[in-house]
Amino acid sequence: MTIRLHTEEIERKTLSPYAMLSENSIGRQIKEEKCHVRTDFQRDRDRIIHSKSFRRLKHKTQVFIAPEGDHFRTRLTHTLEVAQIARTLARSLRLNEDLVEAISLGHDLGHTPFGHTGESVLNELHPSGFKHNEQSIRVVDFLEHRDNRVGLNLTYEVREGILNHSGENKSKTLEGQILKFADRIAYINHDIDDAIRAKIISNEDLPKDCIEMLGKTHGERINTMILDIIESSIEKNAIFMSEEIGQCTEKLRDFMFNRVYYNKAAKGEEDKAKYLIEQLYKYYLKNNHYLPKEHLNLYKNEDCTLEDIICDYIAGMTDRYVVNLFTSLFIPKPWEKY
Repeated sequence: MTIRLHTEEIERKTLSPYAMLSENSIGRQIKEEKCHVRTDFQRDRDRIIHSKSFRRLKHKTQVFIAPEGDHFRTRLTHTLEVAQIARTLARSLRLNEDLVEAISLGHDLGHTPFGHTGESVLNELHPSGFKHNEQSIRVVDFLEHRDNRVGLNLTYEVREGILNHSGENKSKTLEGQILKFADRIAYINHDIDDAIRAKIISNEDLPKDCIEMLGKTHGERINTMILDIIESSIEKNAIFMSEEIGQCTEKLRDFMFNRVYYNKAAKGEEDKAKYLIEQLYKYYLKNNHYLPKEHLNLYKNEDCTLEDIICDYIAGMTDRYVVNLFTSLFIPKPWEKY
């Protein structure tokens, strides 16, 4: 018996009847020989971690654009915090931890530079609109290459979980449903932490009824939310919060939108970020021959519009790459006499 088969046997014996077993995966878009050591979901997790898109997350905005402090979150640290919360939930509910981790690590691969600011600009500019969850699927299916093959060829369940992690979408697996809660728990709480560090808000500003219910500290609030999901969802074929904790969580989220996400002080550089992306998009519409050859080569056998190609290129950029590219294209260089 291989290590993978032994792992799959352990899943059958130990996981909840509502869990998604690795051996029951619908499979990949292109059939592959099974690994002797890792399950399909473990392989997906590893492919995501080793992708270029995953590495670029370290230089993409979470909330605060170009923060000077070392301790502000980036899109990568957000992703890691989501994965940690999701794994805790999955293990406690006896669901497939490997599937949850793969979805968590891949859920924001398609996120833009400058966070949701970049997403909103591309949504306005692209004729077909832009959503980061859909772009994440485009990344793993097409934009990432592995061993000279197009896409990461992930399993259906990982792709479906990534696609349905945001908005009104609901994943078909409990592992995918966990991701939506873990994402919200992570960003609400770590964004509070960052906003206090940035002196945009203070602990005293937080809604008192929410704090009394959820906890006074970052750790207490996360713990309360996690325990509530476990107690509400254990041995059930659904993932949810209790009404009381769910309402407090939603109220805290609304507070963050009103006081932080839409706060001019917190988002002081947002207009500049929008301008940079708009100008780059318009520049490449007129000068598409200046797009990198390695990027254009991705579309040789694809039926894509120029807007698709430009949108893919910009969405994949890091914050600093956007700034440096804009500088090289639009800012005059000093004259040097030799």
